[in-house]
Amino acid sequence: MKLNKKLPVALAVMAALCSGNVVAQEFTQEQIDAIVAKAVDKALAERQAKMDAAIAKKADVITEPQSTAQTPDMAIPFGVKFTGYARYGAQFQSGDQKFVGVDGSYNGSSAIGRLGNEGNGGEFQLSKAFKGSNGAIWDINVMIDHWGDEVNLKKAYAGVTNILESNPNAYIWAGRDFHQRPQQGINDYFWMNHDGQGAGIKNFDIGGVQFDVATVAAVESCSPEVMNDEGNPSRITCTGGAGTGDKGNYAVTSKVHGIKAGPIDVELYANYGFDSKAVDSDERLKAWQGGVVLSHTGDSGVNKVIARYSDNSDNSVYNKTDELTAIYASFEGNYKFTQQAQVEYLLAYHDYSNDANNIDDRRNYNAIVRPMYWWNQVHSTWLELGWQKVDFDQGGDNHGWKATLSQNISIDMGPEFRPMLRFYVTGGKVDNERTARINNTDDETLDSFNVGAMWEAWF
Repeated sequence: MKLNKKLPVALAVMAALCSGNVVAQEFTQEQIDAIVAKAVDKALAERQAKMDAAIAKKADVITEPQSTAQTPDMAIPFGVKFTGYARYGAQFQSGDQKFVGVDGSYNGSSAIGRLGNEGNGGEFQLSKAFKGSNGAIWDINVMIDHWGDEVNLKKAYAGVTNILESNPNAYIWAGRDFHQRPQQGINDYFWMNHDGQGAGIKNFDIGGVQFDVATVAAVESCSPEVMNDEGNPSRITCTGGAGTGDKGNYAVTSKVHGIKAGPIDVELYANYGFDSKAVDSDERLKAWQGGVVLSHTGDSGVNKVIARYSDNSDNSVYNKTDELTAIYASFEGNYKFTQQAQVEYLLAYHDYSNDANNIDDRRNYNAIVRPMYWWNQVHSTWLELGWQKVDFDQGGDNHGWKATLSQNISIDMGPEFRPMLRFYVTGGKVDNERTARINNTDDETLDSFNVGAMWEAWF
């Protein structure tokens, strides 16, 4: 192999030196060196061109349709693609709460505001694409996550597109995946969530409207328990946060998108939940939910209205509660005053009502606003203000506020750009009057002041 690589260069040098010994003797040494260098450069350039052509051929990019089911822009990336999301850092707690939160909150892990108020973790994915001889485009995806003490397998699925001649953009998949989990960023809330394993089809075109449908199962989870086994240093019965089997809770999910109603984009959701005989007969339930998203995108920003109604469930029809109804509604968006000055905002309402046991019935109210200013392409200052009230039907309410000031260094100008380094201070106060009354305690007020640094990236 080494001989083959060196041969073109050696031949070029010999050709330059042996083109005529009499003439060569008339050249100076500098002229000879120049001739040799030129010949070597030419040989190396030709070799590099051949290597580039070979790599381009391996990339297997489709430039012309090979069948009526194929489109010219379908291409396969060369190698394995690495994507993910992560945030890690340190936060110093000097008050009562490390993360500011109101007791009884059901709509988001950071319902009072996410900035400077979230823990560490990440999701890391490897994907590989293939092209079949018939033009079908396949991919295989595997993801692990790290949001606790364990590292878990969250995705392991395969899918194919360009397989249906009448619907080349339809994507058919099977396996374990993040499934139907629309998320709000500013409060970190998945207002629907049906992660699991199953099969389905996405982006099936019906008269210009896209249709998704799937049947999925909740994954059998591991419930770690302490063991009196000195041979097991971790002293738990299992590792990992999820097993390989189905738990017995199933969902049929559907989504219609790509609908235009004048300037409004419309998305519709409908889901049905049921149980198999893996669940005890007296605990088997059925549930359903429906949702709608109305959004408008303009030159100065985006506004979105979300509404969801659930029967016997809340944000997932996997998890069922008899005679529970839950309503969620929100208004969110962002507005650009200039490229340098922008603001994000959210108003949310969540009603949780259980006719069988109304002791925990409650209504959540949330308001978050985040003004942002970029000093240049890299440096920005963000201020986030959040307020939340959890109003119980019995026993009063819990409420609180949070404020975070963050100085950021990011890869470009705009709230969507990552990676980002974040240096922040967070203060807040929570008054859990209802919790203190129910628990018969006097300690109801929690003050918070935290200082932290974190990096965040999606890629």
